[in-house]
Amino acid sequence: MEKIYETILYPWILIALISFISLLKINAPYGKFFNKNFGISLPYKLGWFIQEIISPLSLVIFYFSNTNNSNNKIVYFFLLIWILHYIYRSIIFPLRMGNNTSRIPILVILSAITFNTINGFTNGYYLGITNYSSTYYLEYNFIIGLAFVVIGFYINFKADNTLIALKAKNKGYLIPEGNMYNYISCPNYFGEMIEWLGFSIMTLSLPALVFFIWTVANLFPRALATHNWYRKEFSEYPENRKAIIPYII
Repeated sequence: MEKIYETILYPWILIALISFISLLKINAPYGKFFNKNFGISLPYKLGWFIQEIISPLSLVIFYFSNTNNSNNKIVYFFLLIWILHYIYRSIIFPLRMGNNTSRIPILVILSAITFNTINGFTNGYYLGITNYSSTYYLEYNFIIGLAFVVIGFYINFKADNTLIALKAKNKGYLIPEGNMYNYISCPNYFGEMIEWLGFSIMTLSLPALVFFIWTVANLFPRALATHNWYRKEFSEYPENRKAIIPYII
């Protein structure tokens, strides 16, 4: 297992950079960018659940398959953060979206399954072989990282609330307003980036840092595309609103 881990991890960073460049040119075909030319598709909620639930399953399976510290409470806390995030992302959030009739291509689902399996494997394996002291929670990086995780989730959750409220009006796409939407077009993506940056700071883990890099590689181009879509669709779209980082871009 160690050789597989070492073989995958560094090329995985390179693939993230390639993905980032590709996604700047090609929009992933789901949501408002759905494209039926990408082949067979599934109902959005089902497809999203399948692709996202793989991440916590992969993390837990590879952690317990290789762990040397099965009683380490700090590691269990890291696992809990990951699992809770994906329970929300794969189950709770889709249910909150109500009657979502959109679809997602199987090609996207398979790509996401690969992505989530590898990230779950690398992070699960690392946490399984890494010992954290019983007082690790007093370290500055743990406290700062946890603050980032909480703040990132809060931003993400508030942004989701806004989108869910707009969808409940059944008037198609509308301009989101309020909270972080006053500053950026995609606070949900911004919040998720902050979450995983915080997780990498907490764990001081290379796989977690790589996951953060992948999160940026996936969501940053998506945010730019979404921002440009809003500006094209709505002539009254706020001119001073940025895409994903307040006041910057």
